[in-house]
Amino acid sequence: MTRAVTDPAGFDDRLEFTDQAMFLGLRATGQEAVMQIVWIYERPVDLDNIRRFHDGIGYGLLGRRIERSVLPFGRHRWVSALGPQTELAFDEQRDRAELGRWIDERATLPLDPEHGPAWHVGVLPMTDGSTAVSIVISHCVSDGGGALQTMVNAIHGRRLDFGYPPPGSRTRGRALREDLRATVRGLPEVGRTLVEAVRQLTRRRDELTKSGAVTAPVSGPDHQVFTPSATVCVKLDDWDRRAAELGGNGHSLVAGFVAKLAQHIGRVGPDGMVTLNIPQGDRRPGDDDTRANAVVLVNLAIDPAKVTTDLTEARAALRDGLRTAREVPDENLRLLPLTPFTPKRAVRKMADVAFGFSTELPVSCSNMGDVPPGLPDIDGAPADFVFLRGIDRVATRHALEQRCGLLTVVAGRINGTETLTFAAYAPGAENSTAWLRGELEKTLADFGLSGVIE
Repeated sequence: MTRAVTDPAGFDDRLEFTDQAMFLGLRATGQEAVMQIVWIYERPVDLDNIRRFHDGIGYGLLGRRIERSVLPFGRHRWVSALGPQTELAFDEQRDRAELGRWIDERATLPLDPEHGPAWHVGVLPMTDGSTAVSIVISHCVSDGGGALQTMVNAIHGRRLDFGYPPPGSRTRGRALREDLRATVRGLPEVGRTLVEAVRQLTRRRDELTKSGAVTAPVSGPDHQVFTPSATVCVKLDDWDRRAAELGGNGHSLVAGFVAKLAQHIGRVGPDGMVTLNIPQGDRRPGDDDTRANAVVLVNLAIDPAKVTTDLTEARAALRDGLRTAREVPDENLRLLPLTPFTPKRAVRKMADVAFGFSTELPVSCSNMGDVPPGLPDIDGAPADFVFLRGIDRVATRHALEQRCGLLTVVAGRINGTETLTFAAYAPGAENSTAWLRGELEKTLADFGLSGVIE
């Protein structure tokens, strides 16, 4: 059943500034952040239930696309795109050893939050009788928390309609008048933001001049690369027991594990510390929060030399960082009302500020915690393995090396298992799946843990 969830009297179909910054960053750089969820069943799946799941995904946050303003400095808007945005893909049977390649291939298929599709689903039967299902979603339409809840809604047949207008429903003249009026109404806020920008520039001139992701010179031919990816699965009882032995908890062990891996691949600052960029869900209760990216960002400095023997510092840093992020919002976010007026060459910088990528050598660490009940059950019964990952859909060697590589992880507690899916690239390293698996095996051993690496 489809249910309307917006209040017509207070309806606003414009993108939040944070969401517009991400979209403009995509258009300016071609680098698109996507999330991928993979379910693995050690048996054939119930295809009727998979089809019902696919039919029900395109509602709520995933039942929309972006329509640009006719003004170069206008606010973009959401338009309706209810239901499937592309066909459910059934791929040819492959050997189980080809699963990783198939997952990467699904992640690189075209997505477009403006023209569609903003998400797609594929099914892979394998020669050993197992089956994999993958969904890939543009981060421009939803964050991880919103996407997971949308999956659960689809599994339970719950369909939300935010009431967005159809694409192209406004004539150019009407769109011009409405967007111009909205821009004029927003000028006082823009004026206040300009004053804030001048204040910050005056107070933090040196810091702002130097801020931004570290860039490195590159040479040689440029080409698209598949960022190595692998998933670690550890029994929850073992994970939580080891965390307690080290004076931490499950969340601080995630932070410590990621920091140790970062040290192994050389992603540390001059002081030997690892900077974790941790998004924390900020979505309001209920169904009426239409923000694509509803998070607060926590930046933590973790000492990787200590985490294998003592997690108390990491646990305290995580607790204090979360409290500070909620009580003292990042003042850079006050500049976001300038997003529609930002020159194209500065758009990436604005997106970096909005999503916390302006620190040196950041490590993106998304910990989803306990995933919503029902998420593993897309064919009516729980999958044997479920993992989540976040990647850049199109990555080139030059882009990765200018950023001095990357390390991202998405962690979750699913079906009695702590899963951590990593994507990593280190300039000068082998940068193969075997290389990453070796570094993960080393990190598991550092913590005295055993687990499965997929």
